Order: sequence, then C-alpha cells, then structure tokens
Amino acid sequence: MREVFLPRSLDEVWDLLDRHPGAAPYAGGTDLLVAIAEGKKSPPALLCLERVDTLARVEDRGDHLYLGAAATYSRLLDSPLVRRELPLLCRAMRTVGSPPVRHMGTLGGNVATASPAGDTLPPLYVLGAEVELGTRASRRRLPVGDFVVGPGATRLGPGELLLGVAVPKAAGFGLPHHEKVGRRKALACAVASLAALLDLAEDGTVRRARLAWGSVGPTVVRVPEVEAALAGRRPTRELLASLAPEVERAVAPIDDVRASAAYRRVVSGLLLERLSLLGPAA
Repeated sequence: MREVFLPRSLDEVWDLLDRHPGAAPYAGGTDLLVAIAEGKKSPPALLCLERVDTLARVEDRGDHLYLGAAATYSRLLDSPLVRRELPLLCRAMRTVGSPPVRHMGTLGGNVATASPAGDTLPPLYVLGAEVELGTRASRRRLPVGDFVVGPGATRLGPGELLLGVAVPKAAGFGLPHHEKVGRRKALACAVASLAALLDLAEDGTVRRARLAWGSVGPTVVRVPEVEAALAGRRPTRELLASLAPEVERAVAPIDDVRASAAYRRVVSGLLLERLSLLGPAA
C-alpha cells in the first residue's frame, strides 16, 4: 500500500520530504499516475500538491507573469491576465488533452515531465521563460531550455521542487502562433508542433522572429539560422519554403507509433511555410 500525503503549505511539503525523501510530488497527476499504472514508475509514496495554494498562484510582476507550478491549465486559461499577456501560451494550453485533463493537469507537471511532445514547452522556449526551483533553504532560476536536458530528464536537484514558471510578457510581438499536428483533432499527442512569435514592421517585414518546434527531437528545437534569415524580410510563402530545408536538417525526430521520422521532418518544414498565412504577406 502506497501512502499519499496532502499538505496544505510549503512548510508541510518540506517536512514531508524530509521524512519521505523518495516521495513523488505531483498535482494533477495526469502524467505520473498513468506512469505508475503502466508500471513505469513505482515511488514509495505520493506527495499531492494540489492543496498548496501558494503553488497555484498567478502574479503580475511587471515585465513577466509568475505562474505557480500547480496552476491547472483551466485556471490559467480562465485568468484574464494570462489571456491578455500570454496569448501564445494560451493557444498551446487549449490543445492539451480534453476539458477534464485541463481541469487536472498543471503547467508545472507538463514542464517537469519534460516530454519532447509537451504542448507548453515550445511556447515557453520562445517566450524566454524561466523555471523557479527550490528547497526549504534555497531558490534558483533556470531558463526552461537549460532545465530540460532530454526526454523525461531535467536539472531538478535532490530535494528540489519546481515551484513556478516566470514568463516574460511578449511585448512587441504582434503575431503569436501555435500549431500542433496530431493523428486526430482532439486528445492528440503532438506528432510535430510549432510555436512562433513574429514582430512585423508596418511594411510587413520581420523585425524579430522566435520559433520553436516540439516533438521532433529529444528536446524542443530552435533554429537560430532561420530566425536570423527572416529578419528584414517579408515572410512570404516563397521565402519560408526556401528556409524549410534548413528546419528539416535541424530537427532530429524518431520513428514511433504516431509517425515516422521522415514524416515529422516534412511536417516541420510545412509548419514553417504556413507562417505565410499569418500577416500582410498572405
């Protein structure tokens, strides 16, 4: 029989971790509980964080929003502040699972699971998000791209918890875009996805571009060469098509039950081409 603990404060959390260092923390459990049921994980105890209010808060901190790790997708999507300041992240969160999954699943869980197909990771990469990690005695921050080091692997240290995510406001980026390709239109794990932020000048040329692909490598894939090539140019279909081979070379997909590596490469390039539909270049 596995013990389940339900702390109501961070102090209780640290006390429980001191007494049960092998306990697995979770909030919604949409990833962890499935892994336990499938026999992929077997922690000696479970530490449910869903009643720790300080881990579910949403705060405006001037140039960024602080999103508690235990904030559910539904809570974030219901927040006028999050919808106003982080439309790109909201677009990605709306594609997660189903309404029941979004009521249970949390942003912190999606980040800490570190799945290459994690729906919120590409938006967090292009937004320049940082994770806050902590113990009873210390706090530290890491860019999300440094925190995630491989499939299911992070830089979370012994005794540390993922406490929250600091997400800069996307000032100046007028065209947030997220597109996810799956085997069906709902309840789909991404075959490939693209998160993009474009800052267009009045003449339709790109001032700045940030692009990140999901589910096509061991971690989220950025292609700085393509971002740089877009600067000062209109994102026409012809230009984007000419850059698609660069994306196809940069990604490192695998074959699995959802799609072949070759298919994912092609889709990655096509997702870039579809950016031509967003702005004045269309």
